[in-house]
Amino acid sequence: MKLKHIIKISSKSIVVNKSRSALTILGIVIGIASIIAIMSLGDGASALIKSQIEGIGSQTIAIEPGGEPTSVTDMAQMFTQSLKQKDIDSLKTKENVPGLKSIMPEVYGGVSGSYENETYRFTVVGVSELMQSIMNLEIDKGIFISEDDVKQSANVAVLGAKVKTKLFGADDPIGKKIKIKGVNLRIIGVLSSKGSSLMSMDEMVAVPYTTAQKYILGTKHFNEIIVLADPSIPINQTVSDIKSTLRISHDITDPTKDDFHVSTAADILEKIGTVMTALTILLASVAAISLLVGGIGIMNIMLVSVTERTREIGLRKAIGATESEILSQFLAEAVILTAIGGIIGVLFGAFVSLCFAFAINTFSTIDWIYIFPIRGAVIGIIVSTTIGLIFGYFPARRAAKKEPIVALRYE
Repeated sequence: MKLKHIIKISSKSIVVNKSRSALTILGIVIGIASIIAIMSLGDGASALIKSQIEGIGSQTIAIEPGGEPTSVTDMAQMFTQSLKQKDIDSLKTKENVPGLKSIMPEVYGGVSGSYENETYRFTVVGVSELMQSIMNLEIDKGIFISEDDVKQSANVAVLGAKVKTKLFGADDPIGKKIKIKGVNLRIIGVLSSKGSSLMSMDEMVAVPYTTAQKYILGTKHFNEIIVLADPSIPINQTVSDIKSTLRISHDITDPTKDDFHVSTAADILEKIGTVMTALTILLASVAAISLLVGGIGIMNIMLVSVTERTREIGLRKAIGATESEILSQFLAEAVILTAIGGIIGVLFGAFVSLCFAFAINTFSTIDWIYIFPIRGAVIGIIVSTTIGLIFGYFPARRAAKKEPIVALRYE
């Protein structure tokens, strides 16, 4: 029997038993749709995070306290107080780090600020005038922190867009004062809204880092040091010079004992890519369990189908159908059902992830990018078809082995 005839007969059988076919397909649809949605959302999240990090610039180097974290338990090292002013002074020395173009220490902490009867909790970020260029910050009103503000530990602040709205509403805050931990800070600027993102300043208040250390946070260490590297010098060389300088400053001779770690934008992107890939695979693996359940369902329903159609099998064998033809027919039914389920699952999963992306872009300020996972769609259809072959083989073989006389006598 030709392949087109086998497919034609199998398709007719599927159409005749619509309800049974629909139930058979459902498990595959759910499994494939889940995988497609998870992969699409994972790719979208990766693209969002990468765009935020790339916005910092390829010549940006971050120095953070604590050794390089290799597990969740190592994250506590990030709260050590290993970065001090002496480190800034050492790094600024041209002989130590020739590739250093500019440097900015950073401190931060959660605080509550008030204006008249309004109080709002936000993150205060102690920075320098370099923050504006490093983070590509746009000023909506007023000005940003100046170098003189940092030198004089001036009591000035620049509000994030959301903080401004919470404390001042529609009023112009420039020149007015907010109180943080008993310190009055004069508002000199308001940042343009950047929306919800990985490093959004909307819910932050920027002050000179010297002011934050002395009057607000009461610390002498830094939470982070940002270095802008000279593009004319290889960034790997600058990173190496920074590490060597800090090891000398901290009296460290064994690199494995570093109480700091240095990252470039490329390093962060690589780590995030690895984490997101692992997370997507994990979630997709969980979703794949429903595919296994769907495959078992196909086998059960195909076994029922074989039993119900015992007389049909006997009649076909009696008029000359071979075992291979019977086997091919039932196997084709299973493959067609799972292939249809795979295609519907891909379309449904794409639709769900598209709706999710639309909802995020509509009801939030996150610029979410919808990404259709082509590789996921291809894998999904291949996997679903393979499941049809694997789980359809036993019922098909059982049908092919039936004796014609016994099958014709079946009631």
